[in-house]
This record gives sequence, structure tokens and C-alpha cells, in this order.
Amino acid sequence: MLGPPTSHYYPHHVHPRGINDARPTALTIIHDSHLTSALPQKTILITGGATSIGLETARALHATGATVYITSRDVRKGEEAVEDIMSSDPTNKAPVHVIEMDLESFSSVREGARKFLELSGGKLNILICNTGVMAIPFSLTQDGFEKQFQVNYLSHFLLFQLLKPALLSSASSSSSAERNPSSRVVVLTSESHRQGQVRISDYNFTEAGSYHPMKSYAQSKTACIYLANNMTRLFSSSNLHATSVHPGAIRSGLTSHLAAMTAPLWKIPAVKCREKSAAQGAATSVYAAVSQEWEGRGGRYLSNCMEMGPWEGKEGFEVMDEGFAPWAYDREVEERIWGDSLRMVGLEGEGGS
Repeated sequence: MLGPPTSHYYPHHVHPRGINDARPTALTIIHDSHLTSALPQKTILITGGATSIGLETARALHATGATVYITSRDVRKGEEAVEDIMSSDPTNKAPVHVIEMDLESFSSVREGARKFLELSGGKLNILICNTGVMAIPFSLTQDGFEKQFQVNYLSHFLLFQLLKPALLSSASSSSSAERNPSSRVVVLTSESHRQGQVRISDYNFTEAGSYHPMKSYAQSKTACIYLANNMTRLFSSSNLHATSVHPGAIRSGLTSHLAAMTAPLWKIPAVKCREKSAAQGAATSVYAAVSQEWEGRGGRYLSNCMEMGPWEGKEGFEVMDEGFAPWAYDREVEERIWGDSLRMVGLEGEGGS
């Protein structure tokens, strides 16, 4: 399902022709939204902003004049990304900073959040939960959680909780004359969430023989949708809104564990036409983060720079249906996972709602 035909970007996605076709890039979103150098008062944090989609997201949001922070587990790569961003737009002097953060470690997330709040003065308008791993062999993090579940979801849940006061205090009233006054959170998910629900009785796949790399990935990405949904439900009255975003089909380091299996698929015309560049993949994140269409709105699943409807049940790389699974809006499960997550990250009883 492509989304509503009324969307400004709907026509560009009806007949995709592969990388660098007419589908928008992240910078296109900034241009179309008339936001070049328009948001110097904003502070933005992007996890995993040193490579691929994260880097292109940071590049586009830097063009707004905002102060941008990117996280990276490798500070050197983060610094190289900053140089890349600054050199691609030499007349734009808006600052870009690197925060060391490894989402495999709660202590690293906590220290990274502390450092960010120190450097930003406690201000945060936009948080983009971008970092992810995909279809990796089974392993547990040092905190004792299945790695995909922690990196893709649980560490982002913790990061949000640590930065929540900054997001709430940085939001202006909806009647404010400020451009885009609400605070926004963008949580990257995947159409692959349709391959599995959250295992609320066994998050870590401890049951013998239960682990499957894509089932684990699907669980983590379904949890990411729930994170955005419940976040909006809890905090929209305080002008904090969240969306979940599927970036599309992009070949990057994220897909390295699937490279051998999927290589023949990219040669199939129906698959190849869906492929996006990293800059095109970053477009929906940027659209959700700054477009006027999503000012004061949240709790929805987006792809191709528009809200998606229900999945029609057909699966496969060549299927042009990026709709959401039947379980994507299950309030009871969302609230159950939120409570469990507070316990898992050590915040139970500390006002996480």
C-alpha cells in the first residue's frame, strides 16, 4: 500500500525506477518545506548519524541551520561524518557535534545522554532513533538482552526516557508563532515488522530453537512502532509527538548479514526499481521530523514520505506494499511492553510514563 493519493509525494512512488529516480531525497524535503536555514533555534539528536541513512538525515537537517548532534560508537567515524557534512555545505556554519554512544550498552547510552544534555544545555527539539542492526546471529549484550532487541529498540527506549525532560521542556505551545513548535521523536522501523510480533513472554528468545534472525529483527521493529505510538498517547498533550518510519529498500552495512542471500534479488527488475539511495531513504525521517504536515501529529506509521495504510497480506521484496501489520496498533500490548521496558532498563518506579 502506497498511502493516500492526496499526499504530495504519492505520484513519485507509483512507478519507482530505482536509485536516484524522481522519489525525493532528504534534502528535497528541506527544500520543499522551505526550511533551508529556517530552524537555527532548534537542537536535533540523531543516533547512528555517521553512515548511510543516518548521515544523510544529519546532512539534510544541518541545512535547516539547526544545531545537530550525531551519535556514533566510533568517534573517529563520527568526526569524519561531521567533516563530510560541513564540506558539502561550506557556507552553512551551523554546528554539528559527535556524541560517543554504543547502543549495545546501557551504561554507554546513559553516559552519552549525560554528555548530550551537558553540551546542549538541556535543550532538545527533535530526536531521531536511527541506529539499528539487522538479521544478525544470536547473541546477548553485556546487559543480558538479545542484541537486536536492545540495539534497535530497548536502548532507544532508555535514551528517550533520559532525554524526555529536555524534549518536554523544549516544546512550545501549539499556539506559538514559532515554526514547528512541538517536540518530535522519529523512530525508525521496517516493513519487516510484518514478519513477527513481539514475544512478550520471551523477549530474549531463550526458548530452545526459537531464535531466527529475521523474527528477532521483526520483533524489534514492531516494538519500535509501539514506542512511537505509546509515546504520542502519553505525551501529545504536552506537545511531544512521535512517528515510526520505514525508510525503504536500501543496501547498506545494515544488510551485510543478508548480502549473500539477497544479492540475486537486487537483479530482479521489480526489486531493483524499489531500491533507494541512502539520501532517498533518509527522506521519510526528515519529512516526519520537520514537515508542516506532521506538526502536532504523531502515533502513525510512515513510509515513502506519507502515512501508510494496512498491509494487504502479500509479502516479498518485489511487492509494492509497505503497509502496517494487523498488530501494529495494539494498545494493550503497547502498554504492556512499555511497563516491561521500564523494568528492563532499570527505570521502573521512576516516573517513566
